[in-house]
Amino acid sequence: MRSFIYIISVLATASAVVAAPQPFNGAKNKGAAPKAIYFMTNGAAENSIVALKVGQDGTLSDGSRTLTGGKGASGIDGNNSMPAGPDALFSQSAVKVEGNWMVAVNAGSNSMSLMSIDTRDPTKLTMVGQPVDTMGEFPVTAAISRKNKMACVGNAGARAGIACFSIHYRKGLIPLAKSQISFPINQTTPPVGPTGSVSHVFFNQDESMLLTTVKGQPMKNTTGFLSMLPVRKGQVGTQDTRSSPPGTAVLFGSVPIPGTKDIFATDASFGAATISTQGTPAIIHKVKIEGQKATCWATISAATKTAFVADTLQDNLVEIDPRTGAILQNTKLMQGNPGYVDLLVGGKFVYALSPGSKDGTRKAYVAVVDVSSRPARPVQNFQPPGPGRSSMGMTAFM
Repeated sequence: MRSFIYIISVLATASAVVAAPQPFNGAKNKGAAPKAIYFMTNGAAENSIVALKVGQDGTLSDGSRTLTGGKGASGIDGNNSMPAGPDALFSQSAVKVEGNWMVAVNAGSNSMSLMSIDTRDPTKLTMVGQPVDTMGEFPVTAAISRKNKMACVGNAGARAGIACFSIHYRKGLIPLAKSQISFPINQTTPPVGPTGSVSHVFFNQDESMLLTTVKGQPMKNTTGFLSMLPVRKGQVGTQDTRSSPPGTAVLFGSVPIPGTKDIFATDASFGAATISTQGTPAIIHKVKIEGQKATCWATISAATKTAFVADTLQDNLVEIDPRTGAILQNTKLMQGNPGYVDLLVGGKFVYALSPGSKDGTRKAYVAVVDVSSRPARPVQNFQPPGPGRSSMGMTAFM
């Protein structure tokens, strides 16, 4: 009898181990339609993740809201010394998903949270471990590497720079030794922006390099730069290389171009550019977007093999061929949104987050656009419950 009980106990323990979430469940097919999309409220009292269901036709419906265990915050608008908005963090990818793992920054708590995604119901999120100190101040952007089983964060405040963590299915985020790199950009906490601040941290296509864009300050003759930090077998290098591709000034959101070692990046001083990262980074194609005001966010569609960029001050979506630099279309969405602060592509749809107006008279919306044909076709302007003008980040479970 005792042996039988022992065997049952062993089997139960083994079953529990098998059932535990492991990095990284979930598809890596970036051409598939998303099953859920996410953004964060960035609330000063409490930060939370809003998860929205995605229907087979690409449209959105209410899902869930999950606390991150930290607090959001806003940077300082350099034009009037007031809390910034609608772009509160001056960044892309404040929330990031890879497989069934999500990371989110808490700018007001100097922390980053890890959550697991229920693959059967991707609107169900569970905190893993506790939010970790980002080893800097005012974290604004995050990245995950499936290959290296790690997450990295970009800090934009007085202690600006990057730091990385290994991902453990039970313990959560564990700081990697000697992974902290400082950026001497003479910022404050909160940072004054949007110029002169950290923009976006992300991995290149083969996940052998962690890249970070940092904006310059053209009015002060300060040059921004692209940081490149080597990554190998779950460890990061101790020294990055920094360069300022000639012709760039305010590098912002970026995305690797599939099948190449190039990246496609926005630059709010003129529009966007295709940049080579082999050797000394340099512009291959410079894309001047006429009438742009603040082109800041970028994504690439596996379905169309084209890039899409969004403007924080205009309700439009620009499609660009990153291989030639040609502007293919500039779609005025006519949704009444004042602009967008992050976007993503899933299947034939682009999802763009509008946090609402700075004065609070217009709430947050998510625009859904079918980009499978030209002209692009707006199909929905969805208003999620609750969040207001500080919402940031846009990511998806595929």
